[in-house]
Amino acid sequence: MALGGYPKRILMLALAAGLMGCDLLMPPVTPPAPPPLAEPEAPAGPTVTPPSQASRDLATYYARLQNDLLIQGLLRGDGGGPDTPFTDTQLARNFVRIALFNEYRDDSDFRRPQATVSKLRRWAGPIRMSVEFGDTVPLAQRDADLASVSAYAARLSRATGVPIRVTDRNPNFHVLFLGEDDRQAYGPRLRALIPNISEATVRTFVNLPREQLCVVIGTFAPGQSTYTKAVAMIRAEHPNLMRSACIHEELAQGMGLANDSPGARPSIFNDDEEFALLTTHDELLLRMLYDPRLEAGMDPATAAPIARMIAREYLAAGQS
Repeated sequence: MALGGYPKRILMLALAAGLMGCDLLMPPVTPPAPPPLAEPEAPAGPTVTPPSQASRDLATYYARLQNDLLIQGLLRGDGGGPDTPFTDTQLARNFVRIALFNEYRDDSDFRRPQATVSKLRRWAGPIRMSVEFGDTVPLAQRDADLASVSAYAARLSRATGVPIRVTDRNPNFHVLFLGEDDRQAYGPRLRALIPNISEATVRTFVNLPREQLCVVIGTFAPGQSTYTKAVAMIRAEHPNLMRSACIHEELAQGMGLANDSPGARPSIFNDDEEFALLTTHDELLLRMLYDPRLEAGMDPATAAPIARMIAREYLAAGQS
């Protein structure tokens, strides 16, 4: 700016003229160099602890198991097709068996399935889903699993109409990827997540038998049939497809489809392992579960005729 710069320039010239009239010669003053800037410390990344031999042995076992299932034509990911037709009667019957029965008792140790009659259970509000990894889970695997959960959460939200977002802020649905070593030390954390959890369930979670591939635990307010919190645990030792299968089944079960049925096909809610990923049949079950004509707390006798009506409408509209 002209007005600001001009007087300052004149002052500097006058000072220079005064110095030229003196015999004293002043050497030029060189300002000291500024100290070098310290390099900012890089934020510490997540730690990865090498797995134990027991964990590595499990990884080998599950890799062989996945290979054996694939050789048998199982772990399908096609969602069902012309070879797996189903009628509205089958859809309604499967819904009642899967949504209105529990695979385990509420105080179960998860060792022996024991189907028990239940009321219709589902979420009444938004789901805030967090994804947590044990220290033994490799970083690349964490990235892949987080992406899988995020994509699947969006699909569950579309199917049910329940708002679901992946976030660490006040989560109410915890998805855990734990190696053998991580899980065995997880008891205190599990008690903190679910304060009213039974000690039998904690012991089984910590000492999960090899045959139990993954598990989900849901909690309710006393006397209520709407979920307040859920915790799903998926073994980090699983190969990619089996981890995806666990994501699909446990998160869908955590939405309220709590049981398995040997007659359900095409379905992941069937212990025959034919399908690894959510099928068109299963997506219809999720839609039925959150259809407003059904209500949380309904018993099988009340819900069954409504389910039959909904199934007829869905299939008549070509949604199979």
